[in-house]
Order: sequence, then structure tokens, then C-alpha cells
Amino acid sequence: MSELSELYQEVILDHNKTPRNYRRLADATCSAEGYNPLCGDQITVYVTLDDGVIRDVGFQGSGCAISTASASIMTTTVKGKTREETGRLFDTFHRVVTGGDPLPDLDSLGRLAAFAGVREFPARVKCATLAWHTLRAALDGRIEPVKTE
Repeated sequence: MSELSELYQEVILDHNKTPRNYRRLADATCSAEGYNPLCGDQITVYVTLDDGVIRDVGFQGSGCAISTASASIMTTTVKGKTREETGRLFDTFHRVVTGGDPLPDLDSLGRLAAFAGVREFPARVKCATLAWHTLRAALDGRIEPVKTE
């Protein structure tokens, strides 16, 4: 295993063991629920928006290491971002985990690059993207739960 792969694996394990922003936001202005029926991941994402900017974001739920780490890293990445910036990050992240074109420069992605290896395991893509789809649903004001099937 390359040193870079080991580093990425350590990042995922760290965020799974000690997820950042794992909490319900009492003052959330929007939220959404997500569910991955293939492996049972469940998540609720809470967002506090102020003038279109994500001032705070949290999540709760249960899931595999990839799902939990993705939610944790997502919350640390989108704080302070606008809806539009978050949408672009979602698109970039999706290309990283699916291998879509154009493939982003991994060096510019920070901790999000840890999920680049997920594209080698198509069944795990849904685990990695669940939090992101749920965040998008919260920002869009969707009421029905997100399902990654």
C-alpha cells in the first residue's frame, strides 16, 4: 500500500472514530434525513443558514466507516461556504468517488481526497455520498428522506 493510500486510510479511520460536528443543531434552519438501504447507513443533517451561507452544520446517525467519515469531513469542509460553493464541492466530490470527468486535482481537495479510492468499490460510492445527497436535500428544502438506491 502506498504512503498516500495509508494516509487517506488514516484520515477516514480518524473521522470515523472521532466524527467532527456529530450533533443536532437546536437552531437549524433546515435539515434532511438520508438512508442507504444497501448497508443500513442512516443520517440526519442539520444546517444553520444565514444569508445563504452555512454558518453551522451537524449530523447524527449511524453508518459504516466511509459513511461516517464522509459526513464528518463534509461538515468541516462546507462551514462558511455558500449554497453555490457547496454545490460545486458536491459535484467535485462526486467526480472524485465515481471517477467522473474531469477528475479533480486531488492535491487541491484536502481531506476530501481521502475518498478517491472509493471509486474502486462501486458499492461503497453510496456510502461516501449519502451525507452529501442529504445535505443537498436539506439546502433544497426537500421533506422526503433521501435514499441512495
